[in-house]
Amino acid sequence: MAKNSKPSAPLTFDLPASLIERIEVCRRGNGFASASEVVRAAIEDFDFATCRPDREPHRQISVRLSSDQRAALRRYSRQKDVSVGQLLRMAIEALPTRGAKRR
Repeated sequence: MAKNSKPSAPLTFDLPASLIERIEVCRRGNGFASASEVVRAAIEDFDFATCRPDREPHRQISVRLSSDQRAALRRYSRQKDVSVGQLLRMAIEALPTRGAKRR
């Protein structure tokens, strides 16, 4: 970190458990004192200027659902600790593209 930079401030962000474990493995394996040191090193070493993030464009759509389906989505969202949107994406991705039988 540069000597003339401002004091650090906390930054909170969401990571999957696998990346949190990777931070810990890097911390132990490279002698870093904290997760903050690992993240600061990652930022210093990474080439943000030339990276090309994998990002699929998203669009919002509106669909009509029965009240039972809405309730089920909310219930599973709480049980699985994920968003309703994530559950919908999983359900849509699991649909067969051909020969799907309607219920």
